[in-house]
Amino acid sequence: MTSTLHQRAVVADTHNDLLMAVSARPPGQWSAFFRERWLPQLVAGGVNLQVLPVFIDDQHRPEGALRQTLRMIECAHVLAEGNAGRVRLCLDAAEIDRALDAGEIALVLALESMPGIDADVELISTMYRLGVRVASIAHFGRTALADGSGEDATGSGLTSHGVEALAEMERLGMVFDVSHLGASGVAHVLELASRPVIATHSSARALRDHHRNLTDEQLRGVAATGGVICVNFFAPFLADRESDKTLDRLLDHIEHVAAVTGIDHVGLGPDFIREVMDDLTPPCCEGVNTRGVDPKSAVPGLEGPSGLPMVTEGLLARGVPEQDVIKIIGGNVHRLLRELLR
Repeated sequence: MTSTLHQRAVVADTHNDLLMAVSARPPGQWSAFFRERWLPQLVAGGVNLQVLPVFIDDQHRPEGALRQTLRMIECAHVLAEGNAGRVRLCLDAAEIDRALDAGEIALVLALESMPGIDADVELISTMYRLGVRVASIAHFGRTALADGSGEDATGSGLTSHGVEALAEMERLGMVFDVSHLGASGVAHVLELASRPVIATHSSARALRDHHRNLTDEQLRGVAATGGVICVNFFAPFLADRESDKTLDRLLDHIEHVAAVTGIDHVGLGPDFIREVMDDLTPPCCEGVNTRGVDPKSAVPGLEGPSGLPMVTEGLLARGVPEQDVIKIIGGNVHRLLRELLR
């Protein structure tokens, strides 16, 4: 049974790649497919605030990256318009609050890695005009803006274009996302940032030594900006052994981040990907093995958003105070977006 606390709290998910699955359908099916396949799961999970990343898979890069970026952004607008009264695509804090007050799911558009922009930093303003409010500048590999965490051996910070991108995002009022950024890049961002930053889907490296996770020093650095680290549920980033890929291990990561940064700087960034992978047709996802991890690996019960009440119940069972649970499952992210999206 879903706890009453989960039902009355703001539940925020800062990373669900559902746009990949929805946009893979013909445009005439976008609204209905979202309504039939994804909306019931979001409702079952109690999600009130959903960040929707635009991720461009390899088959579209580099030549088709911008076209696919625009197509996915259009998909987000169409599915929101086609499900008015249930979801709302929000451009600022006031719209988020209006959506929550109306019982709608507040949707916030994000870019993951910006391959459609490359070194043309002026296009960040175009993306802002189209509704994008959160963005990262790297994925696993190298971009014109920075190196991803899979390239940590290069020791590279942001490129000159990456520095321009950070400054432009701050000028526009967009939220800078450090997830997937290489270690030197994270340090560079924390040195330059004048506004809070977010890690939309990153777990604790102290508990699982994987380059996609953040060290305690990095966690403290993000928190020092006033930002939030949203813990990734993706099983291979939580534990190495299959037997340890459990809800308890996820809760360990959440509590570790809270202990290192303080309770005001931890959130949820589930990165639900199994169903997206199952939905997409080859050549995108058949036999995919991303840098040595199985993208369909998941914590039992947390394969999708309908499982989110398990996290609330697990934290309460561990004795985490109710006011702290409210912050973790969405209160901190809601506060951050209300502060930054003015």
